[in-house]
Amino acid sequence: MENLRSQNCHQGVAMEGVKFAPEKANTNRRALSDIKNIIGGPHQHLAVSKRALSEKPAAAAAANAKDQAGFVGHRPVTRKFAATLATQPTVALLDPIGSERLKRNADTAFHTPADMESTKMTDDSPLPMVSEMDEMMSPELKEIEMEDIEEAAPDIDSGDAGNSLAVADYVDEIYRFYRKTEGASCVPTNYMSSQTDINEKMRGILIDWLIEVHYKLELLEETLFLTVNIIDRFLARENVVRKKLQLAGVTAMLLACKYEEVSVPVVEDLILICDRAYTRADILEMERRIVNTLNFNMSVPTPYCFMRRFLKAAQSEKKLELLSFFMIELSLVEYEMLQFCPSMLAAAAIYTAQCTINGFKSWNKCCELHTRYSEEHLM
Repeated sequence: MENLRSQNCHQGVAMEGVKFAPEKANTNRRALSDIKNIIGGPHQHLAVSKRALSEKPAAAAAANAKDQAGFVGHRPVTRKFAATLATQPTVALLDPIGSERLKRNADTAFHTPADMESTKMTDDSPLPMVSEMDEMMSPELKEIEMEDIEEAAPDIDSGDAGNSLAVADYVDEIYRFYRKTEGASCVPTNYMSSQTDINEKMRGILIDWLIEVHYKLELLEETLFLTVNIIDRFLARENVVRKKLQLAGVTAMLLACKYEEVSVPVVEDLILICDRAYTRADILEMERRIVNTLNFNMSVPTPYCFMRRFLKAAQSEKKLELLSFFMIELSLVEYEMLQFCPSMLAAAAIYTAQCTINGFKSWNKCCELHTRYSEEHLM
């Protein structure tokens, strides 16, 4: 004990009243110079770290990383430590390459769904590239894309795949040809003004009588439509007197029967129908006159050509079919209907029949796609 006191006195510091605990082996207590607990020295406030137990391993790992970097942030600068720092070259500690990318990945890797929902794009943030491309796209391209998106027309010819007479492989091309050539079957709407002895009323009486003859002879429906078309095209080019008007009508029906029917009525039957007002020579002479005037062009699209196709698109029943043909036959008698093309007359007849049967306007997408007429065009 005397030796200990002599050592303290030799160091020049009074140690009276200080008790010393017995030393323990393998203690982790730091040196007094490190913690600034020198007796008689200035008192310093120490910052106590109050971390949870789970945070201490992370803090220790961070401290080890700092020590490995060669820099201690809060170590007191003694003479020995200052001399060591003065002799070592200053090295700038740079972040490793790719650390920023790794840091961003680490920041986004542990986001919860709630964090992702809370992170929303503000008005000041840049727009995505898709939005920029959409803005730069012209309106024409957008319309084309919308047209591509639109649903395709239903295949109304799928049931005729095994029917060779339906020519399902060529039906679209056939009706494109009809659309292109239907203008050749149209006549001027004022052609009656060039006639000197007949008028619109006489034309209507003739066609109404030919409809009765058509049903009397049990002819095909397409024969009637072709007969009326031949009459109108002939009257639009040739002047006919009143006495020859019935002869022109009967001869036009004979030509239509030769073109459409399998069994053609004989000339004597037509003479009897006309109450023997004309002879065989008269009919044959009128036939020669008509074909020469029309340049033997008998194959033209009529409303009947489009009626069958449009009724198929409308998925019609027998009731709708009969009413549609009744409507289109009424249009044959009316002279004012010559201003409309055959396809529009057929579409309008079916649309009118649908509205009559259903009690409301009904023109579905399939009818519009196949007829190429919207409901506004038919009104």
